[in-house]
Parts: sequence; C-alpha cells; structure tokens
Amino acid sequence: MQSALLQIENLSVSAGEKTILEHLNLTIRPGELHVLMGPNGAGKSTLASAIMGDPRYAVTDGTIRFDGEDITESAADVRAKKGIFLSFQSPEEIPGITLENFLRTSIRAVTGKPLKVIAFGKELKKQMEGLDMDPSYAERYLNVGFSGGEKKKAEILQLLMLKPRLALLDETDSGLDVDAVRIVSQGIRTYHDETNALLIITHNAKILEGLDVDYVHVLEGKRIVRTGGAELVREITEGGFGTQSPDRRA
Repeated sequence: MQSALLQIENLSVSAGEKTILEHLNLTIRPGELHVLMGPNGAGKSTLASAIMGDPRYAVTDGTIRFDGEDITESAADVRAKKGIFLSFQSPEEIPGITLENFLRTSIRAVTGKPLKVIAFGKELKKQMEGLDMDPSYAERYLNVGFSGGEKKKAEILQLLMLKPRLALLDETDSGLDVDAVRIVSQGIRTYHDETNALLIITHNAKILEGLDVDYVHVLEGKRIVRTGGAELVREITEGGFGTQSPDRRA
C-alpha cells in the first residue's frame, strides 16, 4: 500500500479554553479523494485550519505528519511550501493587490523559483477560460466586488495555478448556483490526479457528482465517528448523520 501523504494521529485541537477536536485520526494517501461531512459546528473547518497551521487553533495532543515529516509545530507558510493548500469557506477581500499579482507572488513564494512570465500568462488564461471566468478579473483586486460564485472560482483558480500536493477545500461549493457548482467540480477534476490528494468539506452532494470519491468521513462529537465509501454520501443525504457504523479506517 502506498505510504501516507497526510497522517493525523490522536489529534486534539482547542481554541482558547474550548476543545474542538479530540483524539482524531485520519490518513490520506496520494491519488485519494476524501470527503468530510458532519453537523454544523462539529469542527470540520477547525480540522482543515489545524492541518494548515492556523495560529488561532492550538494542537494540544497528537501529531500531523505530511509526507512522513512531523509538521505539527510548523508555521502555515512552511506547510504551504511543502504543498498544502486551503481554500476558504468565506474568502477575504484584499484591496490593493490584483488576482494576477497575488497568484504570481504566491507561486514564487511556494516554489522558491523565478516565474516564467510567458508560461504563467498562458496557464492563467487557460485556467480562467476553463472556469468560465471573465479575463478582466485577473486585473481586479483580489475578491473585491466579486460575487460569491466568482470568489469561489478564484479559489479554484489558485488551486489550479499552485498545483499543491494536498488540497483542503472548505465548503467551496457553499452559496453557488447549479452552474457554478458544476464549473467548480470540473476544476477539481482538472486538478486531481494520482500524485496529489483532496479533502473536501461539504454539505452538498452536488459538487461530488462526477468525482471519484474514495472515502467519506463523518465528524461528530469532536472526532471522526464513521468512515465509508461514496455510498455514505447518499445515506447521509437521505437519512442524516448517525454513528451506528464504526469508523473503519480513520
């Protein structure tokens, strides 16, 4: 069996005095697509933030390993350079820096290499066309005046341009209409291959249509309580969350 890209063992996470995650385990291997579901407030976004190294959350127990290396105490920028990417549930507006310049700066920071300007421009145009984004958005300040759908498309554009090894997508589909969900899903398919991995946090099964889901996890009561295949999405959609079946892999 292929070695783990992400290995989370016995992870406990708190914010201030509140414990949000407790003794959580999760393994993600290259080529896999995992889905994380659960009730509102269960800690799904907290888990993604903890993996990314958000300083608002403190790891009080357990380890996070990425490609065999312990990154539990690593800063967010270090994790990004190693190939971890987080798309935000509510992307921030950043006046003063255009989407194109943001992407240029991010790619240089993550790779540590000079940017090939012509190749970058061609790739940017290609990926924006694939996401049905108006080319003029590249020259607009990041997310400023963007609709909810355009903000989420901009997140997927970052994913496609940065090409991380592990993508954490936190409700990238929330607030999108049917057409936008379809376009975002297509962007995910374009990104995903046997060399990278995905963890998609969602309440909406629509974004999963056309995606080859390997594992679905239910986060409830501070830990992952169930793990199954793609069929678990339908079961949850039809019958809600439950803990009848034991977690068999996480």
